[in-house]
Amino acid sequence: MTYKKKLDMIEKYIRSGEKKKEEFRVGVEMEHFVIWRDSLKSVSYYGKDGVEEILLELLPNGWVGTYEDEHLLGLRKNDIAITLEPGSQLEVSIDSARDIKDLEKGYLEFLNEITPLLERRNQVLVTLGYHPVTRIDEIKLLPKKRYDLMFNYFKTKGSHAHNMMKGTGAFQVTIDYCDEEDYHKKFRVLNALAPVFYGIFENALFFEGEPCKTHNLRAYVWMNCDNDRAGIVEGALDEGFGYRDYARYILEKPPIFTVRDGEIIPTGEDKVKDILDPEQTELDELEHLMTMFFPDVRTKKYIEIRMMDSIPYPLNFSAVALVKGLLYNEDNLDKLVEFVEGITIDKVQETKVEILEKGMDATLDGRTLIQIGKWMLELAEEGLDLEEKEYLKPLEDLITQGKNPYIHTRDRFEKGDRHFAIEWAMHK
Repeated sequence: MTYKKKLDMIEKYIRSGEKKKEEFRVGVEMEHFVIWRDSLKSVSYYGKDGVEEILLELLPNGWVGTYEDEHLLGLRKNDIAITLEPGSQLEVSIDSARDIKDLEKGYLEFLNEITPLLERRNQVLVTLGYHPVTRIDEIKLLPKKRYDLMFNYFKTKGSHAHNMMKGTGAFQVTIDYCDEEDYHKKFRVLNALAPVFYGIFENALFFEGEPCKTHNLRAYVWMNCDNDRAGIVEGALDEGFGYRDYARYILEKPPIFTVRDGEIIPTGEDKVKDILDPEQTELDELEHLMTMFFPDVRTKKYIEIRMMDSIPYPLNFSAVALVKGLLYNEDNLDKLVEFVEGITIDKVQETKVEILEKGMDATLDGRTLIQIGKWMLELAEEGLDLEEKEYLKPLEDLITQGKNPYIHTRDRFEKGDRHFAIEWAMHK
């Protein structure tokens, strides 16, 4: 099968995600750690009062379960899905919506449903970029074949790949595009500004049980995970980068495994181009292959923004409002395109290294990340209607003090113990 037909297949898939501007929506994925309230240690998936038991207790309330063998590994109800990451991080995904208030409503309904179950067990959800206490060698991997394959594959890759799987927590936002030019603008802007999103939403003070010696821990973990599937997509800042370029990025990478007719098939070092067959590959297998790569900005039938650490309510909806106000306003998008003109991947990579030492004081193209973040916040305010501007306030309160979630947590840690430091990130 020709390489061109394989490019055509992925390009067609991405193009099928185009939407009319009036139909643009925003979606969210929010990862949480389930921890014991007193010790702050990780709640295991297994055993009495474990995460599976929590899911089982939720199940009769209108949820539909997802199983592997006899294990309950996920739930779905209406527009909300609960899935589990390899270290039992609980991820809540809410289907995209036009209005932020609809996403917020779904999230609060989820919290109101799960919180009483956790309180009875003296447990709590916490949203941080890395687990506050438990080391990854103390966290048992989920009983899921795909995670076993990934865990074993990553043994030969980056030094912190297993930290990524079992120790990190992220917050992701998805946005739409109307055509390839719109896609190019948004993809380019988001990749160029990746260090800014990493910087202003940094939220990991502790690493493997100890205060972290670096800023932007989650960025560092991803830099030392697997270069085949993380970082910045090659060519993302090139003029005219489009669907076919992203398709080429996917074809030239190894997916670890594929899923065909419900069966998980390890693929080793084979690349997607060695596996994909436009005459036989079904849509669900293609969609799986698209999900096996984790760059800062990912493409499916939408654009997924992956740089932000897991952050608590209501700051998480500030992030949604920031993205929406910047990228769904034509004037703002054009201003951002102009701003990133001249920013190269090399510059972005240099800043991503610099943020590990300097945090928001790192510079991108001559300006600090906090300066760029304040400017982006001002733009977003102009790009939102009166009701949705209010969602920016928690972020504005932090940024005007020159803080991000990491600094806020660090300040609390200096005044008290670890529990006091992260209490603001607990969902009660």
